[in-house]
Order: sequence, then C-alpha cells, then structure tokens
Amino acid sequence: MSDTLRLLEALIARRSVTPDDAGCQDLLRTRLEAAGFTCETLVAGPEHFRVTNLWAIRRGGLPGPTIAFAGHTDVVPTGPLERWTSDPFVPSVRDGHLYGRGTADMKTSIAAFVVAAEHFVQAHPQHPGAIALLITSDEEGPSVDGTVRLVEMLRERGERLDACIVGEPTSVERLGDVIKNGRRGTLSGRLTVRGVQGHIAYPQLARNPIHDLAPALAELVATRWDGGNAFFPPTSWQVSNVHAGTGATNVIPGELVLDFNFRFSTESTVDGLKARVHAVLDRHGLDYGLAWTLGGEPFLTPPGTLSDALVGAIAAETGVAAELSTTGGTSDGRFIFKVCPQVVEFGPLNATIHKIDERVALAEVAPLTAIYQGTLQRFLLGGTS
Repeated sequence: MSDTLRLLEALIARRSVTPDDAGCQDLLRTRLEAAGFTCETLVAGPEHFRVTNLWAIRRGGLPGPTIAFAGHTDVVPTGPLERWTSDPFVPSVRDGHLYGRGTADMKTSIAAFVVAAEHFVQAHPQHPGAIALLITSDEEGPSVDGTVRLVEMLRERGERLDACIVGEPTSVERLGDVIKNGRRGTLSGRLTVRGVQGHIAYPQLARNPIHDLAPALAELVATRWDGGNAFFPPTSWQVSNVHAGTGATNVIPGELVLDFNFRFSTESTVDGLKARVHAVLDRHGLDYGLAWTLGGEPFLTPPGTLSDALVGAIAAETGVAAELSTTGGTSDGRFIFKVCPQVVEFGPLNATIHKIDERVALAEVAPLTAIYQGTLQRFLLGGTS
C-alpha cells in the first residue's frame, strides 16, 4: 500500500462532517512537522460552529517563490446511510475503487499533496523558495471562518503567496483532463415586492405584486448582462425561488419574495450588476426591497508559470493534455487569489462528489501524487523530473 493510500484511508476514517475536522489536521500536522514544516492551528467561529484551520510552511535553503496547496478536511453529510453500499466512514476497497465520504472531495487530494511535499523535500531539502499548505474545515459550510481567516492572517503579516493549487476534484473523464484556472463570481439577491392584499373578486381594492413584477421579471430574464470573454462564458441571471400568496385561492397576495443569483464573469462588476437590476425595478415603478449577498468575486489566472508546471506534470505522468477551464461553482480559490496572483484548482474525477457511494479509482491515487510532486519540481527547480 502506498503512503498516499494509507494516509487517505486514515483521513476517510475520521467523521469530519463540516465544520468538525475530527482530528484530520492533527494527523497532517504530525506528518508535516516531521518533514520540517512549521505549523499553526487557527480555531475560529462561534461555539456552536467551531472551525479548525491549519497553516504550514517549509522554507528551503535558497531564495525563491512560495507555492501553496490548499484544501478542506470537512465533508458534506452522508445522506441516508442505508443507501450506501458500505459505511461511508470505513474506507472500503472494491472493484478497483476506494469508497468513502470525502474520497473525491477532497481527501484524496489532501493525502496526495501532503505525501508529494514529503517526498519532494526529502529529495531536495535545500530547495529554493517555500512550500505551504492552507487547510480548513469550513469549505463545505458557510465559508466564513475557514480559508477567509487564514487569508486575513497572511495579509496582516504581509505574507504573499506566489502560486497556489487548490485540490478540488476537477477531472471529468480522465485524471488530468481539466484544470480550473478561475471561477465565476456569485452574487445573490432576495427581492421583496410589496402589493396590497385583498379579495380576488375585488381586484380594484387590491394590488397584486405578482402582476406588478411580471414585466420587470421578463426584462431581467431577457437581459444580456455581458458577452463573457476568452476565459468566461457570459454572465447568467437565474431565479431560484418564488413565493407569494396565503395558500388560499381567493386571496390576492400582499407580498412576493423572489430569490435570484448572478454567476458573473470578469466582464461585469458587483456594483454594475446591482445598478442595472435596480434600474429595471425602478423603471417599472415597483414598491420593493432588495437585499444583496456577495458570495465571491470572480478570479482568473491566465496561463503562466504555475499552469505551465501543472500541465507539464500531468502530461508527463498521464499523457493527457489538460484543458484550462472556469466552469462550475465556487471554491476557496475566491479567497486565496487576494493574496496570491496564480491560483488554479486540480484534483481527481468529480463524478461522485457529494453522492451516495462517493469513490476514487485506486489507479489514480499514485499518479495524482506524482503530478503534485512533478509540479513542485517544475515550479521550484525548473526541472522536468
């Protein structure tokens, strides 16, 4: 059994449902300190939702850039246990796969980059630059007291990263086929349209907020927010929930509440999107309130030294020509890019993430470790092996 697989099984066996780290980071800290890393644990959040974060760094013997790996030890809830073929927190091997909650998202990546770092520093103890790790237990939760706090700590210290690989499961058909070099921003709104409740047979004595909103809603749906660019698709606007009415069929509702979300490219700004929505609502004369929530700004890492190193390592290990992509939801990369000019995401196949019987192919564990180690080799030493 490989070092990575042993560490992975130990991580899966810890029931680290967000925000509970369940001792995963203690295990990582012990290994990293033995490899010469200086480690700090930062606990944050309210008593009922304590988040554990780990910052680890090892500086080599020569000046050079700092490259970091980032990941999360927390996992989503299992769902109905009776639907799992085996206990989700007992690592189980069958049909060439390792089953367990968090195998794909993202304990395999964590085990692989920790072992890759161990092997790299053992082979190159006086390597240039530094290797760092940012680990949180709040990526699957509110993402308020996790990577955000680590980034704040680094900014307060004036410490800047040069490159970071987030171990999100990005591969689609084959290990290494997709690297995320950016993500769209996410901006949500809760719109409350106020009307006048009344009897449905006397519409002249009431004002229906559903009818009031309809023309404005049609305009918002039809709006072209931007055209995207070479890296991002056009910004999208989608309604997720609509609620109005008392449940009775003879009552005109007095209020309508609508939830919507922008997934936006770097061609749009938060302030610009907000202004355009308000302009539509105002033009239609609505009596409304609108509460905004910014989930994250878009970020983009153009092709450069980090992506070149990772693409080269993937090709050397698997023969796959990796594609750079910005599709999908959000990740902690949206926080890390504030202290790091190059942020990419790369990890195993994402086909079973958050699903019943989540799993990872055993044949991909060692190659993933080799890819991470090869990336360190290329980025810090400029070599190809």
